[in-house]
Amino acid sequence: MALGGNAIRGSRIGAGPTGEAARGESAPRTHVSFWCANGHETRPSFAREAEVPESWDCTRCGLPAGMERDNPPEPPRTAPYKTHLAYVRERRTDADGEAILAEALAKLRGEL
Repeated sequence: MALGGNAIRGSRIGAGPTGEAARGESAPRTHVSFWCANGHETRPSFAREAEVPESWDCTRCGLPAGMERDNPPEPPRTAPYKTHLAYVRERRTDADGEAILAEALAKLRGEL
């Protein structure tokens, strides 16, 4: 099939007119700069009457960003992955583990 001159590109059949005339006028906007700990600037736009949030997620690295360039929010601390055994070791001492193992073995042997 040859690329003809009557191809409709970027729209679907039956779609109405696009642009501000079809949707109505946009609300007056304001751009606000947010800065993350990596120094990236994000500039989302807000309606002038809208309340601007104190923080915004950086679109480049995902860290939280604030409106102060020299004092951005701290990156969130992520705890390393812990295995089930690591959580058990936090709650029990080696002596506790030995006692639980001895009790379980005694049950299996029919001594209890």
